[in-house]
Amino acid sequence: MMEIEALQYKGFRNLKDENGDICGFQVGIRFVAYRGPWLSQFRFAYVKVDDVEYGPDVCTFFVNGVEYTYAEMLKPENWRVKVQMQAPIYIHVKKEGGLAMGCHRVSVKFSEIASYIPERMDDINSEMFEMMHGNDPAYNRDMIIV
Repeated sequence: MMEIEALQYKGFRNLKDENGDICGFQVGIRFVAYRGPWLSQFRFAYVKVDDVEYGPDVCTFFVNGVEYTYAEMLKPENWRVKVQMQAPIYIHVKKEGGLAMGCHRVSVKFSEIASYIPERMDDINSEMFEMMHGNDPAYNRDMIIV
């Protein structure tokens, strides 16, 4: 079952490669809007864990069971892929050794663009976005790796 918050406790874990070595970690997110966006509407800035930011260059995104890089998500041929309203997106972050066991402060900066929202509000790096989501507890949580 999905949680109300955008940043999900469920799915927060270290990842292993085919040799069983820890190669990164996973964070689950969901859109808290009244509808699911198209993949091309997704905007992502970073996953931050304990004040370390991980940008799109080290992340892949699992949407409806398919893995995408951030650049692939924005390609025109993927504009018809829909993120279902209550479906999670799992962000896989490449980090050798993953995260240490214990409590971590996790933040995710993501949004969606929409034709009815003014462009200045769509920019994920804008002051307007920070005003709307910067300290929103739905995007910032203490989470535990066991």
